[in-house]
Amino acid sequence: MDIFSLFTLCGGLAFFLYGMSVMSSGLEKVAGGKLEKMLKTLTSNPVKSLALGAGITIAIQSSSALTVMLVGLVNSGIMELGQTIGIIMGSNVGTTLTAWILSLSGIQSDNFFLMLIKPESFSPIIALIGIIMIMAAKSDKRKNIGRIMIGFSILMYGMNLMSGAMKPLADMPEFTKILTAFTNPILGVVIGALFTGIIQSSAASVGVLQALSLTGGVTYGIAIPIIMGQNIGTCVTALISSIGVGTNAKRVAAVHISFNLIGTAIFLTFFYIGNIIFQFKFLANAINPVGIAFCHTIFNIATTLMLIPFIKVLEKIAIWSVKPSSREEKDTVFLDERLLLSPTFALVECENMAGTMSVMAKKNFFRSLKMINKFSQKRMDKILRKEPRIDLYEDKLGTFLVKLSNKDLSEKDSHEVSKLLHCISDFERIGDHAVNILEVAQEMNSKNIEFSQDAKDDIIAVTNALSEIMDLTTDAFCENDLEKAKKIEPLEQVIDILISEAKDKHVDRLQNGLCTIELGFMFTEVMNNIERVSDHCSNVGVCLIQVEKSQFDKHRYLHEIKTAGESDFNKNFEDYKNKYLIRNN
Repeated sequence: MDIFSLFTLCGGLAFFLYGMSVMSSGLEKVAGGKLEKMLKTLTSNPVKSLALGAGITIAIQSSSALTVMLVGLVNSGIMELGQTIGIIMGSNVGTTLTAWILSLSGIQSDNFFLMLIKPESFSPIIALIGIIMIMAAKSDKRKNIGRIMIGFSILMYGMNLMSGAMKPLADMPEFTKILTAFTNPILGVVIGALFTGIIQSSAASVGVLQALSLTGGVTYGIAIPIIMGQNIGTCVTALISSIGVGTNAKRVAAVHISFNLIGTAIFLTFFYIGNIIFQFKFLANAINPVGIAFCHTIFNIATTLMLIPFIKVLEKIAIWSVKPSSREEKDTVFLDERLLLSPTFALVECENMAGTMSVMAKKNFFRSLKMINKFSQKRMDKILRKEPRIDLYEDKLGTFLVKLSNKDLSEKDSHEVSKLLHCISDFERIGDHAVNILEVAQEMNSKNIEFSQDAKDDIIAVTNALSEIMDLTTDAFCENDLEKAKKIEPLEQVIDILISEAKDKHVDRLQNGLCTIELGFMFTEVMNNIERVSDHCSNVGVCLIQVEKSQFDKHRYLHEIKTAGESDFNKNFEDYKNKYLIRNN
């Protein structure tokens, strides 16, 4: 083996890692956030968590990336430590699939059909189909499937390069002497952990070992400890990602490390005690890529089944090993930037946070409206506590979404980011209008004045319609329900008419001396804020519909539905007019 073979080996590893990255990115986009949406709903049961962890790891092709995401989720307060343990265990099972795919490269046969399933035989065809799909397909989904194919082909090309670079080692006596040293299981575990920790990919580490096994010089006795060490080495990524995070997030990395260390220690102990007693003769036999995939799978499944009853013990070990810092900040971290490693996953969490923000803004506004008729210091304090939090959501979400928009997103996800950026601004403004209403209520309370009964009735009539439009808006936004979104604009038009009529009635009361000028200004201020909130609801509804059409021209859309006599719009408008205008006249 000369220097050029070493260059080829490094190049093969680079192709392997790049192919893995391209393939996992494509897989994640095709999944479209479906697995991520299940993450928090299926973590109550250890078996479900296990299956989910395996499924997500298969989708993103990286157990390390999944653990880093879990660190970010716990650091953001989105998940609890206990919810992550089953997922971490499942990720170790899910990562075994890659080894089985790579093991196909070791097929040696003259049979046409057997050779046909060898990756180096079919990966060029897959690459051709993939590039055609990327260039010719119109839908994002087909393009992403093409990227998966290209990534797989690059990965297998890298595997072939590594295998070719290592073939000369079979004829080198020095190589045989080096391998003899690895018969010491402790050294094998250390080497496996170090190499995997350096390249930060257990899949690539297993791939290198499989390529090395094709020389015929690697035995089961050498490979098994290295495979165990590879599981420990994959913890390095999670350990690095836990720097600068909160105590609970650090404990996620601690769970990952303790799970792999305990699993390796127990398995290694029992395996070699069994070897002393039963003298496993197969340990001296040469191992091939399929044998490595088999050992990798057995080890991961066995350690997972062995430790899954002790999830609570692993949690206690993590809590014991990572003590809370006295200087640790008490504030919640919003959407930890580690989530950006998986843009589709990060987008799902942004949607969840924006949904929370929308409900918070709605509740705060109605708290302020209640203050008009009945002032409450307790309610005022709650409004003032919630308002900075709504602003914080808008600030943090906006910053995070801008960073997310710079990632490699599908067209659909890019539109979703734009939608969120538009909508969170409207929700933040609704929060501001709640404070405006509160100021009116405070002034009325301090001056010990109140609206007439007719004015109160008008406010109640408008508030009833506003309650429905805000429910429609938050439901349509959180559920992405376009049917509800289409009802927002017709109701907004009815609310405008209601407010206009209420203002006209108040002018009549002023002219008849039934209301003071001061109260007139306050009444107008309340109505103006309600009208602005209704407008913001309209903005959100139009945005939801326009995103679906890949358009963002609100004024053009409103002009079209009003002038074209759209049947749905007219029907909803008449329904709401009958419900609110006729009833109140």
